[in-house]
Amino acid sequence: MAIVEEEAEIVREIFGRYIAGETPRAIAHDLNKRGVRPARGRLWNASTINGNVSRGGGMILNDLYAGRIVWNKVRMIKDPVTRKRLSRPNAKDQYRVVEAPHLRIVDGATFEAAQAIKAQRRHNATPAGVQKARAPKRVFSGLIKCGSCGGGMASIGSDAKGVRLQCTTHRESGSCSNSRRVYLDHIEGMALAGLRRHLAHPEVITEFVDAYNAERKRLKKEASTERNRIERRLGEIEREIKRIVDFIVKGMATDALIPRMNELEAERKTIGARLEEAKEADNVIALHPKALDRYKRAVVELANELKCGTPAEFATIRELVTAIVVHASPSRPGGAGTKANAEDDRSVRIDIRGRLAALSGNPALFPNMAMSGGSLVAGEGLEPPTPGL
Repeated sequence: MAIVEEEAEIVREIFGRYIAGETPRAIAHDLNKRGVRPARGRLWNASTINGNVSRGGGMILNDLYAGRIVWNKVRMIKDPVTRKRLSRPNAKDQYRVVEAPHLRIVDGATFEAAQAIKAQRRHNATPAGVQKARAPKRVFSGLIKCGSCGGGMASIGSDAKGVRLQCTTHRESGSCSNSRRVYLDHIEGMALAGLRRHLAHPEVITEFVDAYNAERKRLKKEASTERNRIERRLGEIEREIKRIVDFIVKGMATDALIPRMNELEAERKTIGARLEEAKEADNVIALHPKALDRYKRAVVELANELKCGTPAEFATIRELVTAIVVHASPSRPGGAGTKANAEDDRSVRIDIRGRLAALSGNPALFPNMAMSGGSLVAGEGLEPPTPGL
């Protein structure tokens, strides 16, 4: 490792501004506006600077800037179900530290001052390595997304009308231009109203699910048959081309072989394109019967709950909904916090992304829906996404 002085200057600037009282969010916004590239990724975020205490990540917590190489911060384990490797933070007494003064970028006093400020700003006093399991506080907690960038929307406080939400990407890095604030109660009300209308006849949805899955199975079978036929023909072409090449190599070529070779080459190119299309069509996967049964039960349960009022249990809704995407007009002149920019509920539209779309891997699949000004409108999710369906 070696110090890159141009990048080291940015590190020193960040530490200096942090000690001076600037927040990681403000620093990240400024760096992005200036076009300064981060070490990884495309943009700076507050978390890039702030880091994670339990893992010792982030710029402020990076001991390397103080001339210390630290490893064994995490250990790798294997999930017994998914078989994927997962990292888990180690206790600090298991860290391995080696002094490397030649790699120091900030002096010890500056680094320690930053650590002291970091400790003061910590809102979460959870011991290092301990994760608190938090149940969702609201029915759509963690599911509300920004329609401009796809990032999450989080609370920025409340006023007399209720809790306000804003795009976290806009707040954290400034890379999303959507500064609009919306009210959580209004978004939840629109979503529940849309679900209530959409699930007025749950038997229609369950019948559609069965019919859709049956059609997926049929299309997959046809695609597999077509793919096998194309692959057989491609094999025949390859063998005939090889025979012609052998004739040419042996000096046994005739005037008719060259035109035939050209025909075969053209057909091989056409067949190759058709094979790629057939492979794509053959990737259609029928939904697992247990997943379908679970989905249909959730539809019926939620429909019954909605008839009685607002569902008491979050779990049923979260079985069916993967995201609430909020589309809102840009903030009006006057500033995000002014009365002139008070949220106009009528200009807000939401798209409700359904679990069935996630199960099938097709984001445009029914029963996605849109709500605009409190009215249910048909979105692209109501159009069958598979040809012939």
